[in-house]
Parts: sequence; C-alpha cells; structure tokens
Amino acid sequence: MRRAPAAALPGPEPAQRHDWQTLKSLLPFIWAYKGRVIFALGCLLAAKGANVTVPIIFKHLIDDLSLTTGQAFIVVPAALLLAYGVLRFSASLFTELREIVFARVTQQAVRAISLRVFRHLHALSLRFHLERQTGGLTRDIERGTRSIGSLISYTLYSILPTLVEIGLVIGILLVQYDAVFAITTLVTLALYIVFTVQVTNWRTALRRRANELDSAANARAIDSLINFETVKYFNNEEFEARRYDDELQKWTQAQETNQYSLSALNIGQAAIIAVGVTVMMWQAADRVAGGVMTIGDIVLVNAFLIQLYIPLNFLGVMYRELRQALTDIERMFGLMHEHREIADAADAVALPPGPAGVRFEHVGFAYDARRPILFDVDFDIPAGSTVAVVGQSGSGKSTLARLLYRFYDVQGGAIRIDGHDLRQLTQDSLRAAIGIVPQDTVLFNDTLVYNIQYGRPTASRAEVEAAARAAQLEDFVAQLPEGYDTRVGERGLKLSGGEKQRVAIARALLKDPAILIFDEATSALDSKTEKAIQAQIERAAQGRTALVIAHRLSTVMDADEIIVLDAGRIVERGRHAALLARNGAYAQMWLLQQQEEGDDGAAPAAARPRTTPTPGVA
Repeated sequence: MRRAPAAALPGPEPAQRHDWQTLKSLLPFIWAYKGRVIFALGCLLAAKGANVTVPIIFKHLIDDLSLTTGQAFIVVPAALLLAYGVLRFSASLFTELREIVFARVTQQAVRAISLRVFRHLHALSLRFHLERQTGGLTRDIERGTRSIGSLISYTLYSILPTLVEIGLVIGILLVQYDAVFAITTLVTLALYIVFTVQVTNWRTALRRRANELDSAANARAIDSLINFETVKYFNNEEFEARRYDDELQKWTQAQETNQYSLSALNIGQAAIIAVGVTVMMWQAADRVAGGVMTIGDIVLVNAFLIQLYIPLNFLGVMYRELRQALTDIERMFGLMHEHREIADAADAVALPPGPAGVRFEHVGFAYDARRPILFDVDFDIPAGSTVAVVGQSGSGKSTLARLLYRFYDVQGGAIRIDGHDLRQLTQDSLRAAIGIVPQDTVLFNDTLVYNIQYGRPTASRAEVEAAARAAQLEDFVAQLPEGYDTRVGERGLKLSGGEKQRVAIARALLKDPAILIFDEATSALDSKTEKAIQAQIERAAQGRTALVIAHRLSTVMDADEIIVLDAGRIVERGRHAALLARNGAYAQMWLLQQQEEGDDGAAPAAARPRTTPTPGVA
C-alpha cells in the first residue's frame, strides 16, 4: 500500500476557479509580516540586479582582454575580475537573505491557517462530520497547508525573480543592441508562456482526476484498516484487497495518462526554446561577422539567454504546481467557509453556573425531513432529579442526548435549561455544564490518565485517580504493568467494552457537571460490575440533573420518572412501580428482560417479577 494520508473522494471541483479570491484570502496571513515581506522583496531585486550585471562585466572583461596592452592589461581585467566575483557572491548572498527573512513568514502563515481551519472544523455540526470521511478532511488540510509553502516558494523564489530578470534583460537588449534581439526574446517568451498555459490548463483536469482517484484509494485503505476487527470477523481480507486494487488500477491509468501529457508538454517547450536560442545566436553571429558587435557582445547575449532560459525551462513545472497549489488552497479555504449549521446567536448568553432544570417542550426532530425521529416529545427534568428514557432500539432515545448537547437544532418545539432556549445560549457554556457517558465510548490513542483527564484537563493526578476509583477502575489499573500510563490503542481497542465504559464514566465524573447524561452507560458491563458502578452513578447523580438513557430497565428502577419512547413518541411515563402496575409497554419490556436474564442464568426464576407490582418495590 502506498504511504499516504487517509482521504475521502473529494467533491466536484468548482465549475469556476477563484484564483484571485484565493490569493486575496491568503494575502492577510502573509502581510501580517509586512516588514519581512518588504525586506525580502528588496533582497530579490538586489539579487537579480547583481545577477544581470554579471554578464555585462563578463562582456567588458572579454573585450578588454582582447584590446588592452601593457600595464592596463593587468589593472583593468583585475578590477573587472574582482567586480565579477563580488557580483556573483552578492547574487547568492541576497538570495539566501531573502529566504532567511521570508522563512518565518511562510511557516507562520501555514500555522495560522492550519489552526483556523482546525478550529472551524470543530465548530461545524455533527451532521457535517458524519457525512464526510475524516480521511478526506485531513487530506484536504494536508494538501492545502503544503501548497501554501509551495505557492509562496514558486512565486517569490522562482516566478517573480524570473519575471524581474526578464524585464531587466529586455530593457538592456533594447538600449544596448538592435531591437531584433529584444523582439525575438519577447516572441519566444510569449509563445512559450501561451503554449505552457494552454497545455497545462488541459492537463489540470487530468491531474485533478488522478488526485481524486488517489484520495479514493487512500480512503478505501484507511476505512478498511480502521475497521480492522470487522474485516477479520467476516474473513474479508481478500475482498478488501480487491476493492483497494480496483481503486489503485483506476489511479494507475490516470497517472499514466497524466505522464504522457507531461512528456508532450516538455517536448513542446524544448522545441520553442531551441528555435528562439538558434535565431538569437544566428543574429548575434551575423553582426559579429559584420563588425557591428564584438566578441564580448555575443558572449553577453549568450549569457543572457542562458540565464533566462534555464529558469524558464522550469516555468511549466512552476505554473503547473502554482495552479495545483491554488486549487488545493482554494479547497482548504472552502472548508473554512463551510456553513456552520449550529452557530451561536448574535445575542447568545452564557448559561449561569449551578443546578439546572431541563425541559423538552413539544420537541419534533428529523435528521432527514423524509424520516422524522421525534414527535411532540414533552417532559421535564427538574433540577437535581433523575429522569430515565427507555424504549426499543431506534426509538429516538440517544437523539435526545444529541439535541441536549445541541449537536442539532430541533425543528419543532424547544429545549430549555432553566428557562433558556438552547439556541439562545453559547455552545461553550452549554456543553461545559453537561457531562456524558456515551453508549459507544471512543478513546484517544494515548494513556489511561490522559483519557480520564480529558474530562477536565486541568485536574490533578490525584483527582484523576479518585475518579478512576469511583468508576471501579482501580483494580484493573493495578494489574497493568504501566498503570495509568498504559496506552489504550487506536480508539481504545486495547481495552474491553466494559473497561472503555468505565473510563468514560471516570471521565464524566471528573468533569463534575451540573447535568449528567448516561447513554446506556453500563451496557457493556457484567452484572457484578454493573451493580457496583450503578451505585457510583446514583451517587454521582445526587444533586445533579440527570438524564439516563437505558435499554436495561434494571438500571433505572430508582429514577424519579421513567419515560417510555416508542417510534419517537412518549407512550408511557411514571415511576417504576406505577408503570409495572399499568401493565403496559413498560411492564412487557420488564417481563421480557427478566425472562432473558433468567434464561441466561443472570437471575433465578424466582426473581422474575409478576406483571403486577409486589409490595415494597421502589
């Protein structure tokens, strides 16, 4: 597999390029260091001035060597040789000074843009991230940031110096020699540039197609490797290899076509330069033979041609890279302009600290308008109380947690905290007040202590260990050779499901929020550990507003109120005993779960409750 970052198949390129808009967006990041920029441009002009003067000195040196005699024969060439050496050194010195001064500008611009894109991506909605592959985003950012350096390098270090040198050479040829030399040079340059631009524009579509296929192949590979266990479970290694190879085959064909077009471009460029140089040298040789020009003049013209056409030989490459860099930067800036579905209102206020009650007020919601998820969901979670939401899979339970975090905005009704509509609160203050133990715990590829401390990065090591003890992690950590410094692997795959959930519980406890959400918080635990942690969860919920989303009803028996959801609608509500007495949907779910636990040996048959409550049931 080729070594490359993960990527998704990029979306279609914009029908119209916006190169000037891209440059305009980039300019403020560079102009923030205008002193360095101006100094670097001064060095550029000085370097090119010295570079153009070198052939002139060389011309006079040749002519003086052929004309001077006696003492002058020694003095004049010696002075010219000294000037030649100084100018050669000056050209290199100013070039290096330019790069030294401008290096900070380039790197700081890359840093500032990367940080801004990173922050903006975190500010985008959950819907955006669920619909885009992470590999595609990282590929866009990587290409964009790399292209900033390429754009600046090609512009300031290659294209701009070449244009300055062309201008100086054309001016000298017009002033010192016959206009035919300047005209020939201009015509050659014009033909070269027009040919390069036309062919390169044609090749852009080929290059873009190759990039898209490269991204698709990498996305396929990374997606397969991320789901390594699933591939192994179903013995689909060869199936994944075939799918990856299909993408690689398309990419290979596109790369071959791209190379053929590149060779055609290079041949055409070489032919134009060869014709231009031949015509120039023919004209110079003819004038030397006629006594109009000296040997030094033909050396001067030849030196100018070499100095112009050597960098010009790479102008096609530079132009292609410049176009590609602008495309990649435009794509990255496109991420920065991606619409923020969830944004703070202009008059948003911070949620006051302290206990907070939650109200779902006739909430209606759909991820897709064609498939509604919640219908007129209306209930209260008074400050300091615990409300549980139960129901079959797909009933909309976890959606409530996402809406409370304001990952999405409701389409009907409102969600309020202490009377504040979530849409009128700042997202930062809202999410700071909520802690969650999610159903699917994904950990960072770092240490245990890092993953627990992520709940409150400023927490001390002692506080982290206290939270781990509360989540019944202490015995597990004691068995690890590296203890809390054990790395948990990609997405926490080195830990079992139960261990990951206990880390998530410890992380939520460490955050110490006013509102707690437990989304199937003990679903991956065995019965013994579940009971131990359930007691810790109940203690953690005391004094806090808690929303418990559960499938296992035994974990919510003591809730202040239990909401039963079915297909996005509330069908029952009440306390455990009252719901059992009603002998409705909740009672049926309870009976089925108790029978399943009895069949599995988790609970004896005598423990299975009747369909009516027994005295003393809480």
